[in-house]
Amino acid sequence: MIHPYNNETQTRWDRGELRVQLVVPNNSSPIGFCDGSDADELAIRSQAEEEGAEDFRIERRALKTGREIWTLFSRGSDDTEA
Repeated sequence: MIHPYNNETQTRWDRGELRVQLVVPNNSSPIGFCDGSDADELAIRSQAEEEGAEDFRIERRALKTGREIWTLFSRGSDDTEA
């Protein structure tokens, strides 16, 4: 399940209750959090497609705590590798 960013979900992330933090390049705040399930990834990809994102990809970074940070890239998202 995807949880949008707010004070409550940030607190849950800080406590280790949420497994994945969703971020976009050049934004200091996360856009949300999720459990990291296949259904979550599918929902993120579907929403990106609906919004017309081009060359969408997810870059995953594993943390020592076992949690992950997913950075969501699309063409025009200031992706330095493009």
